Amino acid sequence: MHGTEHEAENARAWTAYGRHHLQRGSEVPDADRITWGFWPSGPGAEILGDLSGQRVLDLGSGLGKFAAHLVREQGAVVDAVDASPSQHERAVARYGTLPGLNLIHADAIEHLEQAEPYDVIYSVHGFGYIDPHRLLPALRSALKPGGLLVFSVLHTASDGRGPSASVAPRPEVLPLAGGDPLTVQMWVLTPKLWEDLLVDNGLLITGIDALGAPEDANPVSVRLYRARRRARISSRPRTSRPPVPSAALGVGVILHSPRGLLLGRHRRGTHELPGGTVEPGESLERAVVRELGEETGCSAREEDVVLLGTLLDDAVGVVRATVVAVVSRWEGEPATQPDERVGSWRWYPLDGLPGQLFTPSAQCLTAWRPGLPIDHPPALFYPFAPDRPPAQPQQNR
Repeated sequence: MHGTEHEAENARAWTAYGRHHLQRGSEVPDADRITWGFWPSGPGAEILGDLSGQRVLDLGSGLGKFAAHLVREQGAVVDAVDASPSQHERAVARYGTLPGLNLIHADAIEHLEQAEPYDVIYSVHGFGYIDPHRLLPALRSALKPGGLLVFSVLHTASDGRGPSASVAPRPEVLPLAGGDPLTVQMWVLTPKLWEDLLVDNGLLITGIDALGAPEDANPVSVRLYRARRRARISSRPRTSRPPVPSAALGVGVILHSPRGLLLGRHRRGTHELPGGTVEPGESLERAVVRELGEETGCSAREEDVVLLGTLLDDAVGVVRATVVAVVSRWEGEPATQPDERVGSWRWYPLDGLPGQLFTPSAQCLTAWRPGLPIDHPPALFYPFAPDRPPAQPQQNR
């Protein structure tokens, strides 16, 4: 099953859940606080900060009771989105006339991709039902730079199972009062996995709270994550070891297409452009083509390499030169290559670059596009053709 199929299964389960309660005439109780776990303990709405004048989204809002609480108690204006038509129907029946609350029946990803960016996005247990590989890129684009994300997810299930170390869903039971339990597919991940996924999508974790059951015999626990979309992108320095003499000249290779900018992940955790050292007797264009092929599996021609200029800085007292290159055309789809230290190649939008950029890659990117909000140690840039307009993004052949 693909992530979307699991999500469709979850939507059907929650629709059956809502329909069951509509038939029973179950009341929708008001919330007097936001409960991030399953118990009235732990932080409340205060971790969202002052919401006056802020664009706020409740993702996976269910009955809308927490969104209604924020509207009533803080005067917030909240969009509350849920994919279940029956849960949405229950929310509209209870809160449909409340000024400041906009109840929306929509798929979470589709809404995030179409909405104007929000200052604050929060979710109470909603993230666990959506494939994070689909959710987080869409969420990053829907959150303003510097915007706040707060979400709670299951950590330990009622049977004592802890979180998974892989990004894959697993079956969990959705209790149904007066009826047979429903099965849903949930992404129950370790904090390390959540942090890696958030970082990959330009979000920096600012806090994690462990929320456990009040009874010692109850193993259920929840994790509450707070994160912000980076207003600026950080870089990570090189190793403290100086470069060997033959590795003092390198190339940084920029591939930019309508899908975004190509970056891979190094084993040390940094995000990097394709590139590497120029071998003895090798032209700069040839080095670009070779390194691109070795690291990503993509092929290019030397005549499609545009050399922008040279960056000069130092690594532990040794002068280091990096030539910035743009490849305008290439063939193939980037993929992890055997025995290469950089892999997991992905396309990132320029307004959603991940943090922990390798310093030379960060320097190459600001030489290419000076307006990118990337923080890194300074370097001297000597353009080869100062009057040449920046290369336009092109699709791979």
